[in-house]
Amino acid sequence: MSLIPVMNARAGWAVALSLVACHLLAVTAPAQDSERPVQMKDLPRAVRATVGELGRGAVVRGLSREVDNGQTFYEVALKVNGRNRDVLIDAAGGVVEIEERVTLAELPPAAMAEIVRRAGKGKVLLVESITRNNAIMAYEAHVKTAGKISEIKVDPDGKPLAP
Repeated sequence: MSLIPVMNARAGWAVALSLVACHLLAVTAPAQDSERPVQMKDLPRAVRATVGELGRGAVVRGLSREVDNGQTFYEVALKVNGRNRDVLIDAAGGVVEIEERVTLAELPPAAMAEIVRRAGKGKVLLVESITRNNAIMAYEAHVKTAGKISEIKVDPDGKPLAP
């Protein structure tokens, strides 16, 4: 009996196991940009305080921690007066962005007209206002056309923005 087939079989198993190990590491390694659910007790003190203020009179639907380009943010999903509102908070407790569900009819006329024009024969499923620094910066519409969902984003003056 030759040792060559035994060595080839062993080498084959070693390669196979190495490939499996690499695959497992790739699948289980944390992504650079990631989001995961958290509980109130997991939040930094300043973020907890901000969530407490925002949550007055609202229902907290969920909390998450996300890393975006190396920066950590926290998002609180709220229901306020029957409307969904997602608030992005920085690690120091500052509000970065607010996305709030609105109706198409509530938009400024130019923004509404541009969304309707760009949606064409598609159905507008939902619209959200995007607020930064206490000012609405954009409106984002989710549109279903021929079974596919796309996003239309415009500024308050109706100028198209990248989604």
